[in-house]
Amino acid sequence: MKFAILMGSPRKHGNTAQCLEPFCDELKRGGAEYTLTWLYDKKIEGCHACRGCQKDWSDFNCVIDDDMTAIAADIKDSDVIVLATPIYSWYCTAPMKALLDRCVYGFNKYYGDEVGPALWAGKKVAVFTTCGYKPEHGADLFAEGVRRYCKHSRLRYAGLFAERHLGYKTVFMDEGKAERARAFARQLLQG
Repeated sequence: MKFAILMGSPRKHGNTAQCLEPFCDELKRGGAEYTLTWLYDKKIEGCHACRGCQKDWSDFNCVIDDDMTAIAADIKDSDVIVLATPIYSWYCTAPMKALLDRCVYGFNKYYGDEVGPALWAGKKVAVFTTCGYKPEHGADLFAEGVRRYCKHSRLRYAGLFAERHLGYKTVFMDEGKAERARAFARQLLQG
């Protein structure tokens, strides 16, 4: 099983990254392969909705020349897509949103003169987040957005991992969070 982990955090040692470490360790232990792409390190322009990608149904085929071409190839080669992001203003970070907008057009050939296929139909998508509010009030809107995104794109929503940070003067990571991250990895490996 191959995972494409798309990391939307700007902080290499932030809360989301800290939770992702035991998650990735568990994926390795379970025999999975994974790639980890730090979106803030990439050039990802926002979607222009030009529909240039709709002219050729053979691949992603976005007309914008940036790092999305390589990221799309990684996504296409995966079985499970993990959207790892801290929650900013009740949703994902800006590069994650740009990626999602580009993917919905590039992989879903629904927007041209004729309705075509979803090139990534059947892939699983998991949400991996950290937030400042209780997850049911902090990560819920992003999780619901991804559920709808999956339904529209013929993807399979595989679940939500969400951990709360109680504030800047508190230690975030602990063994409970690490074990829940490992358990989420096992859930994805089994499901």
